[in-house]
Amino acid sequence: MDESRKPVLAIVLVLAGAASYGLLAAVFKLALRDGWGVNGLTFMQVLTGTVMLWALLAVVRRRESSYSLAATWRAWAKLAAIGVAGMSLTTIFYNEALSRLDASLGIVLLFQFTWITILLESIRARRRPKRSEQAAVLFIVLGTVLAVGLLEQDLSGLDGLGVFFGLLSAFTYSLFFFFSGRLPENLDPIAKSAVMSTASLAFVLLAHLPALTVEHYGYSLLGWGLLLGFLGTAFPFICFNYGIPRLGGGLAALLGSMELPAAVIAAYFLLGEPLTAWQGLGVILILAGIMAAQRKPRQAADGKEGESQH
Repeated sequence: MDESRKPVLAIVLVLAGAASYGLLAAVFKLALRDGWGVNGLTFMQVLTGTVMLWALLAVVRRRESSYSLAATWRAWAKLAAIGVAGMSLTTIFYNEALSRLDASLGIVLLFQFTWITILLESIRARRRPKRSEQAAVLFIVLGTVLAVGLLEQDLSGLDGLGVFFGLLSAFTYSLFFFFSGRLPENLDPIAKSAVMSTASLAFVLLAHLPALTVEHYGYSLLGWGLLLGFLGTAFPFICFNYGIPRLGGGLAALLGSMELPAAVIAAYFLLGEPLTAWQGLGVILILAGIMAAQRKPRQAADGKEGESQH
């Protein structure tokens, strides 16, 4: 492949992966409308996603004879812990929120992970958030107020438990990003995801075991599970695994924000959920907040430019 085309392909794949995550909410709501329960769908989503990742890993190992999964037991333990605290809890809480709220509101609540992650990073570094980070939090909070319809809707009928689960999913999602960035870099990304997903599957199975024993199953549930597992795990992971190393974390994070408008648009067209001008403005403000969080200080950028000239 032409080297000049690789960045373009990386950008397209990261955008596609983010859009896939965005579609997940609308597809999950459609599966609920088809008569399937939250527990069964959550289990099938994690199960099929895990199987896809291990199948992908098996293909890679077969093609590359020198492929190695060598890692310390501590590294595997960390992966398993992140899989439980980040992947499984986020999936459980987010799906519970989607069962009680509109898909567009669910994704807006999930996106609160951005400012929560900023807060966690500031606490870890023992510093106040940077001005760009403070601006990001302000944009995200204001955008959320507009996106959930606080200025134009009667929220008396809003499911409080659904909002609670949505915010919990944002917190656990932020834990996933916070701790994943501190894993050893020498671990293969496909193996990382497969191990995390396996730990997530084990936790979901234990958490939902009583409900799963009375859940009715069928080919339709398997079909929804395959679609959810593909959209929420396998496809976006493949896209991100290729694109992010070639683009860098900052640009990839900006492109990854495509998840939010994709979810809102999918909810509008697939579910018939309303989309007002105020809600659209709220989504734009949240995206602006994400961009502000990724903005590098001007002084640092100028310093690097000066160094390159000497």
